[in-house]
Amino acid sequence: MNIIETGAEMLVAELGLPVQVKTVVAALSSLLGDGEGDLNLADLAARMAENTELTDVLGSWLGDGGNSPISAGSLLSLLGKSEIADFAAKIGTDSDTAARGLADVIPQMMDEGSSGGSLLNAVGGIGGLMGSAKSFLT
Repeated sequence: MNIIETGAEMLVAELGLPVQVKTVVAALSSLLGDGEGDLNLADLAARMAENTELTDVLGSWLGDGGNSPISAGSLLSLLGKSEIADFAAKIGTDSDTAARGLADVIPQMMDEGSSGGSLLNAVGGIGGLMGSAKSFLT
């Protein structure tokens, strides 16, 4: 099972969604990936790295140990209110419920995706991550 499927199963269970996991996989892929079933956690990490309030949170997700929480409000700002609304509509819930569920699930997905440093390696380490973050500012 891959990270997106694991995240989808966690969301279905946590939110008690009356939808199939494959529906949530597609919605997650649209929100956090390429729309084809692949996640782009490096892009999410780069977005977080550019926000000074979220850099410590990101570090906890990428490092060993526990994951710091992220608020639903921070996720709404980070991912976009309209994007979360679209995601929520696809999975049959409201934006606030979707954001709360994502706030619980995304840290676990990011932690799994960064296991063994693979996520950091994919973006060229911390320096590459910070470079990616700077590219969003230009």
